[in-house]
Amino acid sequence: MSLNSRAIAALGAVVVIGAGTVGFSVAHASSQDKPQNRLVTLVAGTGSVHSEPTCWNDGKPLDAKAQGDCQAKAAKLEKDGKLPTLEMNTSDRVGVGVDPVIADKGWFAFTDGGTQGQATLASARKGSTFSGAIPAANVLKSTEKTLVTVVEADTRSGDIFGVWYFTLKNTDI
Repeated sequence: MSLNSRAIAALGAVVVIGAGTVGFSVAHASSQDKPQNRLVTLVAGTGSVHSEPTCWNDGKPLDAKAQGDCQAKAAKLEKDGKLPTLEMNTSDRVGVGVDPVIADKGWFAFTDGGTQGQATLASARKGSTFSGAIPAANVLKSTEKTLVTVVEADTRSGDIFGVWYFTLKNTDI
């Protein structure tokens, strides 16, 4: 009889510990300043890197000042080498994947490289979670690093809700 009591007590302890762990996880997640389910993935060649938004306003649109601050923040992160970075070469293909929550609202992505000085990875999309794979040679700058910007935006109102920045590092240079 004591063995069954011990087993029941052990099972009870596991349940209590498990409940405590779940409770902590929920409390921890609710205290985070970055949103959950707002990951964007940059894919190039056989590699990938993902990130939470560089700029986010708890699901409210970013006003003009916040967008300017966001660009300044990204420029500093880029200068300091702190943006998520993916190495690739010009023969690779590049694509962007977004979480379905982002796709439901709408999004677009572009680089600061390409033949026109800016190349589109994904024009205004809604419902689609992947940009498709585009030849890297079409979107890269002629220098070692190319900045990739992904924007969550309402396709009807044009309001911007989140911005992600990445660096593509061209290993051919």
